[in-house]
Amino acid sequence: MTLQQLRYIIAVNRYRNFAKAADSCRVSQPTLSAMLVKLEEELDVRIFERTNKSVVPTEAGEIIIRQAERVLNETARISELVNDEKGKIGGRLVMAVSPTIAPFILPRFIRHYREQFPSVELHIQEMKSADVIDSLLQSEIEMGIAISDKAREGVYEIPLYRERFYVYLSKDCWRKLPVFKPENLEHESFWIMKEAQCMRESLFSFCNANSKGYQIYEAGSIDTLVRVVDENGGFTVIPEMQLPFLSEAQRDNVRRIEGDYVSQRGVSLYIREDYIRQKMLNSVIDTLKLFMPKGMMNESLVKYGVKL
Repeated sequence: MTLQQLRYIIAVNRYRNFAKAADSCRVSQPTLSAMLVKLEEELDVRIFERTNKSVVPTEAGEIIIRQAERVLNETARISELVNDEKGKIGGRLVMAVSPTIAPFILPRFIRHYREQFPSVELHIQEMKSADVIDSLLQSEIEMGIAISDKAREGVYEIPLYRERFYVYLSKDCWRKLPVFKPENLEHESFWIMKEAQCMRESLFSFCNANSKGYQIYEAGSIDTLVRVVDENGGFTVIPEMQLPFLSEAQRDNVRRIEGDYVSQRGVSLYIREDYIRQKMLNSVIDTLKLFMPKGMMNESLVKYGVKL
C-alpha cells in the first residue's frame, strides 16, 4: 500500500469516474485502474463497485476511503510542520468563494495574495454557499468563503466579517427621505437576486414587515440589480462592499435602513474540522486584512489570526 494508491481511491470517490480521477491525479486511466486493482488484491476487499454507468464505494470502501483521507491529512501535516520550521508557505491551495461575495474581494485578494505568497499555487472557483460546504466535505477544496451560519458536521466556521445592507433607490423613488423603513416603499418594485440565498433571507425579512404592494422580480447579480433599478425604477438592497463600485451619481441614491430588520450579513471562512495547514489558513486571513475596510473584519482575527 502506498500513499499514491490512497490518493487514487480518494480521487475515484470524489469524481465517481475513472477518467476524471486519473486526469486529476495526472496519470493515465490504465495506470490508476491497475493501481486500484492491486490495492484491492492486497487488502482482499473490493473498494468500489463498478458498472458501465457508475462507480460507487462498497461499505468496506467507505471506511477505507475515510481512513485514507485521515492518513493523507496527517502526512500533509508533516510537510506543514517542516514548512513552519522553515517559515515557508508554499504548495497548492484550492478554495471557493460564493458568487455574491467574489466580486467584492477576489480582484484585490488575488493581486495581494500573489504578491505576498508567490510560492503558493492558487486555484479559486466560484460556487454557491451550499456547494462550498459539500465540496469541503468531499475534500474537493481546502477552504471556502461564503455566507455565515452554513456550517455542518465536519466543517469548521471562522467568522470573517459583517457588512450592512443599504437601500438603493431609483432617482425618482422617495429621494428626499434621509433613511428608509419598509413601509416607505410599499408601492415600489422590489428587485432581488435570484441565487443569493444569503441576501434573499435578509431581504425577505426586510420586506415581510409590510409586504402589501411589493412587486418582487429576480436578477442574476447585485450589479445587475443596480442597473435594473436605474432603468426601471423601484429599489433593491445592496451590501456595504458594493458602495465603492457605484458612481458618484448612484451614491446619491443610497440610503441606510432604519428599524429592527435584518439589515446585515455575515461572511465566514470554512474549512474541514481536520484541516491542519495553519500557516496556509492564516495566509488567506492576512491577505484579506490588507484591503478590507477598517473595522469590518472580525476583531480577534485581525489581532491574533487563527490557531488550529
